[in-house]
Amino acid sequence: MTEMIQQSDSKSEQPVLGFIGIGLMGNPMVGRLLDAGFDVRVWGRSVEKLKGVADAGASVCSSVMSLVKDVDILMLCVSDTEAVGAVVFGDNGVVAACQQLDMPRLKTLVDFSSIDPEATRNFAGQLSGIGIEWVDSPVSGGVAGAEKGSLAIMCGGKEEVIEDLLPVLSTLSQRVTRMGDVGCGQVTKICNQMIVSCNVLVMAEVMALAEKAGVEGGKIPQALKGGFADSIPLQLTGPRMAEKDFEEVKWHVKTLLKDLDMANDLAKTLLSSVPMAGLGAELMRQHGSKGFMDQDPATLVSMYQK
Repeated sequence: MTEMIQQSDSKSEQPVLGFIGIGLMGNPMVGRLLDAGFDVRVWGRSVEKLKGVADAGASVCSSVMSLVKDVDILMLCVSDTEAVGAVVFGDNGVVAACQQLDMPRLKTLVDFSSIDPEATRNFAGQLSGIGIEWVDSPVSGGVAGAEKGSLAIMCGGKEEVIEDLLPVLSTLSQRVTRMGDVGCGQVTKICNQMIVSCNVLVMAEVMALAEKAGVEGGKIPQALKGGFADSIPLQLTGPRMAEKDFEEVKWHVKTLLKDLDMANDLAKTLLSSVPMAGLGAELMRQHGSKGFMDQDPATLVSMYQK
């Protein structure tokens, strides 16, 4: 059963936060946490990527060990399942660091990454053995949502643990919803990405078709705004498709492909039919194979403009 979690107004003592994954999403998320007055410690393999958040007030740690020993809540926002596994269970990862500490301060791990639900459950089971709660908390809203603090966060985990996280999560979001036990947040994010990915693929067809038919593509989002065909991706990505504005990468083709592949894997496991997601993955893979994996999905329109 879906449970809507109300935003908390608690003014209790703030926890010390750790953050790993200072990328397109992690950077503005850390910025908002700092603006809210949280003490945020960060670690990353690339020191250069940490410069922006360090300048904003985050404390840069030299190792995962130095990060873990001083934080109450650790947040991850990395690329995929393999990356989460490496950060948490690798030779110099979170678990190894905790095992070297007599009394680990860390009690909760919040994973904002979009990863495999079954792997999430396995990861959570391993962490529970050393007294750390896992909350899968993938987000939706893109870089713009991260910057504005208007993300939608879908959580999987114990209800009381998620409630304790609300003062932190509310800084980043317009809405926090507990979807069920660990892994349910990741399943919900897969559903979200199925809709988003298929939407943006159809948008690419629409923009190219309208242009060939003599309609100014840039007016399509304006004309459809507020109607049944409207969506946030249409308003954000549609104009970029029409204007062929691909330079600033807001999100990645490879991210949508990764999530569509997870959708198809989950459907296969559950014997559930998802033909649109299957076709979407192949179209996304075809586009990405031509050098667009690290490009913005606005570039999908180029598949239909020749």
